[in-house]
Amino acid sequence: MLAEPIILASASPRRRELMERVGLAIEVIAADIDETAGAGEEAVAYASRVAAEKATTVAHRHTGRWVLAADTVVEVDGTPMGKAANPDEARAMLQSLRGRVHRVTTAMVLCRYGEESQEEGEDEHGLAVTTEVLMREFSDAELESYLQASEWRGKAGAYAVQGMAAAFVEEVRGSITNVIGLPLAELVELLSSLAICEPAYHRGVSS
Repeated sequence: MLAEPIILASASPRRRELMERVGLAIEVIAADIDETAGAGEEAVAYASRVAAEKATTVAHRHTGRWVLAADTVVEVDGTPMGKAANPDEARAMLQSLRGRVHRVTTAMVLCRYGEESQEEGEDEHGLAVTTEVLMREFSDAELESYLQASEWRGKAGAYAVQGMAAAFVEEVRGSITNVIGLPLAELVELLSSLAICEPAYHRGVSS
């Protein structure tokens, strides 16, 4: 098993919390990259590219260490939604999601670079998980109250399913942790298949 903690190449407190919740040992080293979507770039392709860039950027600086990066994108009508820059953008995003099903995709990349391998990873694994989310027909008054609380800041699609916006979510079809930012079941399965590490409950450690 892994002697050193996995490096989580993300500043997201939600991803850190999810990994720590199942007892995975991690070290956070955020990657500073440009996350601007390319013209016409599809949601899954965008999330996969950003996750790969985060992972490889950090892995190049910490050779011999396993690095995990992820990126979550909200998609409606085939168009990816990033993070709202202001309340007007957040309002427009949530209005487009109201009363409809949208898709949330998290792409993950796990990689490790050897001391002499700076161009290609000795080990690199990627996957993307998509969950469908149905939002109810919340009122304009509810929306304005939510915007005033500022919880929309820094979140793809301007909401977090584990926060106040849970009152807007009528149904989740698929992984709930994926919507939060990291599909735990798929991550643990990947780590176990590679014999990298195991969550606390595999070791008989209670939380």
